[in-house]
Order: sequence, then structure tokens, then C-alpha cells
Amino acid sequence: MIQKALFGAGCFWGVEEHFIKVNGVTKTEVGYSGGKTINPTYENVCYENTDHAEVLQVEFDEEIISYENLVEEFWTCHDPTTLDRQGADVGRQYRSVIYYFDEEQKLIAEKSKEKYQPNFQNRIVTEISKADIFYKAEEYHQQYIAKSKS
Repeated sequence: MIQKALFGAGCFWGVEEHFIKVNGVTKTEVGYSGGKTINPTYENVCYENTDHAEVLQVEFDEEIISYENLVEEFWTCHDPTTLDRQGADVGRQYRSVIYYFDEEQKLIAEKSKEKYQPNFQNRIVTEISKADIFYKAEEYHQQYIAKSKS
């Protein structure tokens, strides 16, 4: 059965590039979530106080990969100990966040966060919040890294 996951882990280009290669992921879309602006644009998110995070919505076949395994991938594709930044990208839109769609996903995310904490010298600052409206980003952002290689 196809399920959804929603992650924020810095610039959505790199997050998508990581997850698109994961066996069992059937579809990815980058976008914005968790803020107060309706139908935000990239410019809104970068230059205005929308409070949206750059996120990746993942559709996955749970018969091939579990949500728990996707969350494990999440911990490996970014630094969850840096508040509102990843590398040179700084701002609230680059926060580390797991948005859950149901209580089962919430519990898995919380347990996984506890499990992975010993792997990091600093405290994990990843937010775990109920999924909000997902706004798909502009088409030029979709699979941006793959497009730029061709």
C-alpha cells in the first residue's frame, strides 16, 4: 500500500536527491509546509516571514520500505542538531522537522529520535509535528539536482 511521509531537512533539493534513490520510494515532491502563508512561493518562503519549512513529500510502498526505515534515512541525510540551518543555508525554512500524518507515524518518529540521539554529539533539535497543508513548490524546483545534471 502507498503511504506518505513529510520531512524537512534543509534545502529540499538535496533531501529529494537522497530520498529519490531509496528503494520503495515511488514519488517525491518538494514544497512548503508548517507556516501561515497560503499558497507560498519560493520567494515568500526565502524572504518573508511565512514560517514555512522547505519540505519533501515522499510516497512510499510500505511493502518495500517501512515508515521507520524512511525515518532512519532522514537522520542520515542531514544534521538534525543544527537549529534552523543546514550547512551554509540559514533560516527557519531550513529547520529539521518530521511532519506526521497519524499517531503511528508520530510514535515511530519520537522513538526513532530517542534511538538516534546517541549517534550525535549535540542534542537533536528536530521538530516532530502534525502534518499541515503541503504546498507543492514551483515546477523548476522538482528534481532540481537531477535536472541540473542533464
